[in-house]
Amino acid sequence: MSRKPIFVVTHPRACSTAFERVFMTQRGTLKCIHEPFGDAFYYGPERLSERYENDEEARIKSGFSQSTFKTIFDRIEREASEGKPIFIKDIIHYLVPPNGKPASIAPSLQRIKRGVGTEEVNGTHHANGVNGAAVNGNGVHKLKPYPYDTEPEPGNPTVVPLEMLSRFQFSFLIRDPHYSIPSYYRCTVPPLDEVTGFYNFDPSEAGYDEVRRVFDYMRKVGLVGPRVATHGLDTDVEGVEKANGVHHANGVNGAHGANGVNGTAREGVEICVVDADDLLDNPAAMIEAYCRSVGIKYTPNMLNWDNEEDHRFAREQFEKWRGFHNDAIESRGLTPRGHERRTKTEEEFDAEWREKFGEKGARIIRETVDRNMPDYLYMKKFAMKV
Repeated sequence: MSRKPIFVVTHPRACSTAFERVFMTQRGTLKCIHEPFGDAFYYGPERLSERYENDEEARIKSGFSQSTFKTIFDRIEREASEGKPIFIKDIIHYLVPPNGKPASIAPSLQRIKRGVGTEEVNGTHHANGVNGAAVNGNGVHKLKPYPYDTEPEPGNPTVVPLEMLSRFQFSFLIRDPHYSIPSYYRCTVPPLDEVTGFYNFDPSEAGYDEVRRVFDYMRKVGLVGPRVATHGLDTDVEGVEKANGVHHANGVNGAHGANGVNGTAREGVEICVVDADDLLDNPAAMIEAYCRSVGIKYTPNMLNWDNEEDHRFAREQFEKWRGFHNDAIESRGLTPRGHERRTKTEEEFDAEWREKFGEKGARIIRETVDRNMPDYLYMKKFAMKV
């Protein structure tokens, strides 16, 4: 297995926590880190989200009001230094400014020299705070921290420099918006909103646009590809051209080979995309194919976690995002669907959403699904086949 940390890129409600539980069973040989970047995205002094912008008390109570993108990368590096390979699953829009806003590098990830106009906040240098914002006694910025007063990297849709992104081995997990969007909406309305603390549905948090833009950027710079996992050499995927029998994404020859966190150079990382519905249809074959692609040893017992130790560990890991992971916490393993998946018409989906969420909710869900379907269908073309 590559010693680069594996980073599973996904969007909300993609069955990603159940997927993650598969690898949490391998604690003897694998260190799983659950959704670390949401701490900085929602609560910290470099936050990109406006969800808690006007609720400083909630940010402080979260325990993550001091979390910057640097403190999270520092944590990952510390855990990598312990020797076990790292497995991270996270929502990629936590690294991308919302609503298609242009990205610039997070202040804590810039190499800023000490001197005039710089100050240190909890060991992290900030030029005049973040975007010139005042800092209160708790180190929490009073003004909106984004946009940052920092330089962008050409083409990079994230707030993380390419040099740092290149330290990870990326794979992707997606799900049809017809299922993920209503699942997310349910977490933001009564009665579940009282548990999650998310009291409104924000379409910008759907996450598909960010998955696609990050995916395309990684293909362009060679962090993934050119080969597509399980597709073989004769696959015709739009945007991928064949040269001398090998796929090259947009004509990029070869993969980026930067050194990883606690790791070494790695070239030719496959494009590895898992569709959640394919996973639920055939979990054993999909997990085995995924493991083969990313370099993890596959064993059938990965699909079963019906024991007290696994359940205790999962409850501890998922505690900070209460209400979002109930199904995964209560699950006993990853088994095939008990019934064949039936194809629904758009009218049937609309009727189902109206029954569950009323006319207004159904309308919001429909608009969000339609907006994100093109990005999902684009990513679906690269999904593994078993």
